[in-house]
Amino acid sequence: MTGLESWYAFMKSHDAKALWDLLHPDAVFESPVVHSPQRGRDITFKYLASAEKVLGGPGFAYVGEWTSANGAVLEFKTIIDGIELNGVDIITFDSEGRITNFKVMVRPLKAINMLHRLMAEQLAAAQS
Repeated sequence: MTGLESWYAFMKSHDAKALWDLLHPDAVFESPVVHSPQRGRDITFKYLASAEKVLGGPGFAYVGEWTSANGAVLEFKTIIDGIELNGVDIITFDSEGRITNFKVMVRPLKAINMLHRLMAEQLAAAQS
């Protein structure tokens, strides 16, 4: 199974262990609302697991895919609280198929503001 296939499998299964295993120990997460990159498997896992809970509901769908030898750009759409959110996941994999970099970009501004609030709530709940 390729890294991209493993990512899609995680998004279907919501299996936290599968996500953990998919992340390189030095993985980096780049958020649309946090200025500096978040470095390391632990923090990348927290952000991606929280994002999956916030965004990964029944309305979430990947609607576009562009791939390269070591990565992919995945366009997604969802609706949360009546706000349509559109974005891309830019994922880089190592030679073993583990995620080394995960960057998220989101539009429009109203959706970014809502996502910022919901992610802050989810991350706070995850630490409790």
